[in-house]
Amino acid sequence: MRSKKPTQKRLKNKTVLLIITGSIAAYKAPDLIQSLREEGARVITVLTEAGKKFVTPLTIRAVSGEAVYDDFFTTQSPYGVIHTSLAELADLILVAPASANFIARTAAGLANDLATCVLLAADRPVVIAPAMNDRMYQNPLTQENIQKLKRLGHQFIDPIEGHLVCGKEALGHISEPETITGRIVETLSRFGSRASKKS
Repeated sequence: MRSKKPTQKRLKNKTVLLIITGSIAAYKAPDLIQSLREEGARVITVLTEAGKKFVTPLTIRAVSGEAVYDDFFTTQSPYGVIHTSLAELADLILVAPASANFIARTAAGLANDLATCVLLAADRPVVIAPAMNDRMYQNPLTQENIQKLKRLGHQFIDPIEGHLVCGKEALGHISEPETITGRIVETLSRFGSRASKKS
């Protein structure tokens, strides 16, 4: 059951750039977008190719009220250099859900799609909410990638125990939308002045 709408919009005049990656937890993205919008945030979305296997651009656009970006060559973009423009537009970048593959690509500094290029071009706070199989999450390589990104200043919202696609209850379920939204509010309250300064 969703909580009541907040009476005070704590993310008013804030823009959150949401990156949705290829995880089954992408089905929760509409609820997350709704939670952020109820706090007053503008939510602009970048959807990876793998992410589009789990949630459609049409669904995300309907919930967010904004265009959905998935490549460098979209004709819908009002921007010139799309990856740098999106990075500068955001007060905060949220990756939710973040798959093991996307975390690994980010930690390696790859720039082979719009989402990774946006992250490389960003000087705003980055918050990452992993969602994956428990063994993948606990794999030393994944944990090493997470620690590397933490050292670079990225924040992580740890997954919780829940029902996984493999059929078991284990660690790897994405945190609830209200939890993620609360972290975004907290982060922007601490870094708001820096994050709001547009280049």
